[in-house]
Amino acid sequence: MTTKEHTPMMQQYLGIKAQHPDDLLFYRMGDFYELFFEDAREAARLLDITLTARGQSGGKPIPMAGIPYHACEGYIARLVRLGRSIAICEQTSDPAASKGPVDREVVRVITPGTLTDEAFLPDGQDNLLVAVAGGEPLGLSWLELSTGHYGVLELANESSLQAELQRLRPAEILVDEQAEWATQLSEFGAVRTRPPWHFDHDTCRRLLQEHFGTRDLKGFGIDEMPSAINAAGALLEYARDTQRSDLRHLRRITTELPDDAIALDAASRRNLELDINLHGGEDFTLNAVLNDTTTPMGRRLLRRWLNRPLRDQALLNERLNFNDALRAELAADELYDQLRPVGDLERILGRVSLRSARPRDLTRLRETLHQIPEIRSTLAGLDRALARHLHEQMQPFPDLCAELDRALEENPPVVLRDGGVIREGYNAELDELRALSQGAGDLLTQVEAREREQTGLSTLKVGYNRVHGFYIEVSKAQSDGVPAHYIRRQTLKNAERYIIDELKEYEDRVLSSKSRALAMEKRLYEDLLDQLNAELSGLQQTASALAETDVLCCLTRQADHFDWTRPQLSPEPVLDIRSGRHPVVESVSEHPFVPNDLTLNDDQRMWVVTGPNMGGKSTFMRQNALIAILAHIGSFVPAAEAVVGDLDRIFTRMGSSDDIAGGRSTFMVEMTETANILNNSTRHSLVLMDEVGRGTSTFDGLSIAWAAAEHIARQNQALCLFATHYFELTALADREVGVGNLHLNATEHEDHIVFLHQVLAGPASQSYGIQVAQLAGVPASVLAEARQKLQGLEEQSIKGNQAAPSPGKAGGPQQGDLFVAAPSPVEVALKKLALDDMTPREAQQWLYEWQSRL
Repeated sequence: MTTKEHTPMMQQYLGIKAQHPDDLLFYRMGDFYELFFEDAREAARLLDITLTARGQSGGKPIPMAGIPYHACEGYIARLVRLGRSIAICEQTSDPAASKGPVDREVVRVITPGTLTDEAFLPDGQDNLLVAVAGGEPLGLSWLELSTGHYGVLELANESSLQAELQRLRPAEILVDEQAEWATQLSEFGAVRTRPPWHFDHDTCRRLLQEHFGTRDLKGFGIDEMPSAINAAGALLEYARDTQRSDLRHLRRITTELPDDAIALDAASRRNLELDINLHGGEDFTLNAVLNDTTTPMGRRLLRRWLNRPLRDQALLNERLNFNDALRAELAADELYDQLRPVGDLERILGRVSLRSARPRDLTRLRETLHQIPEIRSTLAGLDRALARHLHEQMQPFPDLCAELDRALEENPPVVLRDGGVIREGYNAELDELRALSQGAGDLLTQVEAREREQTGLSTLKVGYNRVHGFYIEVSKAQSDGVPAHYIRRQTLKNAERYIIDELKEYEDRVLSSKSRALAMEKRLYEDLLDQLNAELSGLQQTASALAETDVLCCLTRQADHFDWTRPQLSPEPVLDIRSGRHPVVESVSEHPFVPNDLTLNDDQRMWVVTGPNMGGKSTFMRQNALIAILAHIGSFVPAAEAVVGDLDRIFTRMGSSDDIAGGRSTFMVEMTETANILNNSTRHSLVLMDEVGRGTSTFDGLSIAWAAAEHIARQNQALCLFATHYFELTALADREVGVGNLHLNATEHEDHIVFLHQVLAGPASQSYGIQVAQLAGVPASVLAEARQKLQGLEEQSIKGNQAAPSPGKAGGPQQGDLFVAAPSPVEVALKKLALDDMTPREAQQWLYEWQSRL
């Protein structure tokens, strides 16, 4: 558009909009935010509000939609959840003193990843802004703007990047607009492309050094991480640009190293249901069972711990020692009660830094400061290194607490704009201004009584309204008797209203005092924010200590509640569990959970697990992985005894799913996950594999499953549970060192299957497939036909095996039937035995040997 064709106000609007072409521009006009042109059309559609028109400009009607300024939060939250960003354009000059359009400018841009307002944020999870920088390695940086958590990580490849994005689950992702893989990240969050120069290394390094006030970045451990610096710099630039603030609450940047934690790829996180279940909800997850935290800070920290289990056994043992001390002193419930009044200090301090904190943010901060001495006292009674560390980190701030007590009302209004936030007696000048405005009622009563007496007008009364101010009202019948110095102000149907010099002078003083009192209150409030910002670093440190204390208290209470035990941590790759239980299944089951043992170590590195569907193979496999994760966050575990060794990665290949958007079939997804395990697992990895090869023909599937299991046993030597319905795989136990067989027990009773959920040594005897189909409600006629077909296949398989030519002869090997187990090693050895050439003593010795082996 040619802006000169438009009115001055629309010229101003179009100039501002040109600077924010991708944002919905909320243009402040009085008590409304207005949107025009395409922004109005889009907002009307997304928010289901009325689309109108405002006159003409440039010869055409202007589409317009508006929302009330005082009710904007709900509308903004809906737009942000839909992935839209909003530029907030405020009036920056006094309308009464302006000639032409009021000055306006964008004071903040709200995007999905830069939310800080309490109304927009889920309190129990992080709302992350992430930046990804290309190169080798890839750079990843993340920022929780509302709390100031700022970190970086370098990654070897795109697969590792996707795993980390699955962990972080960002709300918004910044990428170089020239990056070819940018579109592939849209499944992890709203992607926003940025120009290449935003990722320029020298610019990003200089920006970070200026922000932190340092000569280099060695103190943060990222000086030799160029890709991480590029990502962190681009992220900081974007955050500053949207917030129009110096972001003083970003005091440090944390460096994560891949080897510091157990790596979990996207498939493993999904299968283990740490905090999101397979249906996308949060029920029936490990986090849902474990979470008994009292503060939003603790809830977010617990999620971070679960999604990044640590390998630092010294730190993990300190957490376990802390839990032991809490249990020994019976202090967990006391600490829990002390933590309950604590507010979301991390996010409150973020808003304090951005100067967007509301009065009730400060009262929650005040309540938190009141609780700190009690919490520190409890920590002081725990003779553990971690308790002493948290006690030192958690500062009491008595002077700041006293200042907030003196300054703030007990229950102030939600917002500052109407006053009533600062307590009476805090500031003498404010008290005088308030007294002047509040004394207006007494003066009006005195003036009314005096004027009635002097004029003799019985209907005379003195009043006030916001439009006309103070006035003297007299009925029409008595209006002829008003004194000459009365000045007519307004005529009503049955009355006349007047003003006198005394009332006019007092009106000016009262109205002036109200505005001056409100301005004074705002200045005092800003002074409080200044005092808080002066202590920001210590307050943030205290918030972190409170969050960690909350999580540790939660872990202790839940260990007591569920009767969990302390795990023993080992530097070797080992998983030795006695009477292990699935923490989620046990918590929701109406029946007693059947515990099971597991031993994985250097001597026994793989178990081939067989048994019927619904028998509990998946539960058994997952529970051991969850026990390992709990141990690696410093939690007690659901077992009678547990030795958990040092793990570098946990892999799972379980269930069936396709990737229609990516053009991958169910079997292709299965093979991709299998390839990832074979290429990346090590002897320190825990691998769970279920039904590998079931998505293709029997020969293909069995061959792939056999080769994969054999490769893990021989080459990777990972700790592995390999569940399968290919009974032929049970022969691996006789071919490979460190491989054994386990099965889930089941029995038949009156033509029904009963699952015993008990893990026993050796292979399963049968599949029970038809019985499981019966439980699922398959029609009886279909089941009868299946039984007949099964019987025919078994008879055919027996005949085929008897008549089948040996390998190398015409016809080749015959495909075995899945319902018939492969010949056992004893049968194979017995068949090869030359009985006529053996003495009785040799035959007896042969029997003794096989009895021993069995």
